[in-house]
Amino acid sequence: MGINLPGLIAQIINFSLLMLALYFILYKPVLKMLDQRSQKIKESLDQAERVQKESAQAGEQVKAQIEAARAEGRTIVGQATQLAEKVREEARAQARTDAEAIIARARSEVQRERDDAVEQLRREFAALTIVAAERVINKSLDAREHQRLIDDVLQDSKTFGKN
Repeated sequence: MGINLPGLIAQIINFSLLMLALYFILYKPVLKMLDQRSQKIKESLDQAERVQKESAQAGEQVKAQIEAARAEGRTIVGQATQLAEKVREEARAQARTDAEAIIARARSEVQRERDDAVEQLRREFAALTIVAAERVINKSLDAREHQRLIDDVLQDSKTFGKN
């Protein structure tokens, strides 16, 4: 095994030239490409982190809006309950007023019917009194005498009813 020095030097020079050529032709572009890819990955990670933070903030905002909507809903329900109670009370008051009006009309009608019945009874009583008086007297009374007799009988019946 002998070493051929000129062949070894030629191979070292060829190897060095090949290494230089590979360094400039392949190594630098591959290194540059890897650096660019690394930069893109870093940017993507930064963007993903930023999106994640924005998503978390959006989630918190949504939760806050939901809570605000719930509070507003509770307020609206409370107001609706108060309004319903107010309407219920107004309906009760209106019903009471209507009932009192109906009762007053009924009382008025009963009083009117009572007065009519009393008046009818007085007329019938006066007619019976005249008939009885005619039979007792056996004569017919004139209109003025009838009226005087009716007034006297009614006056006596009022006095009698009060005692």
